Amino acid sequence: MKKLALALALMMLALAAFGCAQPAAEAPVEEAPAEEAPAEEAAAEEAPAEEAATEEAPAAEAAADSDLAYIQEKGNMIIGYTVYEPMNYTDENGEFTGFDTELATLVCEKLGVEPVFQEIDWNTKEVELNGKTIDCIWNGMTLDADREANMACTKPYVKNAQVVVMKADAEYTDTSSLIGKTVVAEMGSAGETTIQGDENLAQASYVGKSVQTECLLEVKAGTADAAVLDLTLAKAMVGEGTDYADLAIVDELAVENYGVGFRQGSDVRDAVNTIFDELVADGSMQALADKYGLELAE
Repeated sequence: MKKLALALALMMLALAAFGCAQPAAEAPVEEAPAEEAPAEEAAAEEAPAEEAATEEAPAAEAAADSDLAYIQEKGNMIIGYTVYEPMNYTDENGEFTGFDTELATLVCEKLGVEPVFQEIDWNTKEVELNGKTIDCIWNGMTLDADREANMACTKPYVKNAQVVVMKADAEYTDTSSLIGKTVVAEMGSAGETTIQGDENLAQASYVGKSVQTECLLEVKAGTADAAVLDLTLAKAMVGEGTDYADLAIVDELAVENYGVGFRQGSDVRDAVNTIFDELVADGSMQALADKYGLELAE
């Protein structure tokens, strides 16, 4: 028994010694949280960016509302025209020229943009203007109440009138001579408006054409008895020394003025009016009028 008790005692001592030899479990080390920047500093850093965005917004809105800024940003002005001597046409040397062509080029230089001339359908000119396929209508456009109500039109710059063109040997007293006859004019033009507003011409057989020069061809060919056209074009294209030497101006009807049409509300109109004043003051516009046989508006 003594031996057994001694053996048990030795075993217990050995177990106790083994337990003391094991290292104590280490508590996990907690890492200190990263130091966060104070909320005030973060807000201060974001503030300049927010202020910059706030400052840029009105400028962007202003540019979007400005037709002048739109044109200058893209670097060109798309000018809608139809072939119409002496305003916009190609001369015998193959050069695109004319009073309006040269005047528009001078104005574009002062605005710092390139002129781009784009031929249009005169009858749908307002649609093209509002759709921004062109930036203006600059082509001997007669000013009237309807156009000035629907476009931003410049001040008058050239005088004009509507005239009746017929064969030089045709019998003509006044517009009553054309009652029941075939009369042509450019669709959507002042000539068309003149026909519709004249008591006698309204009783003629009216046929609309796409351009004024086509009207001259009809009269020359005998398929039309008369054409109602712009005086400026008729003076340049009808009579001795022209391709229409057998045609003549037989009557002068409505007296009118030309202007340039921009989109309604466009600020380009005012800028162009200012340049017109400068070109009149320095004699440039009068020199162009003399070159093309035109009379400036008063």
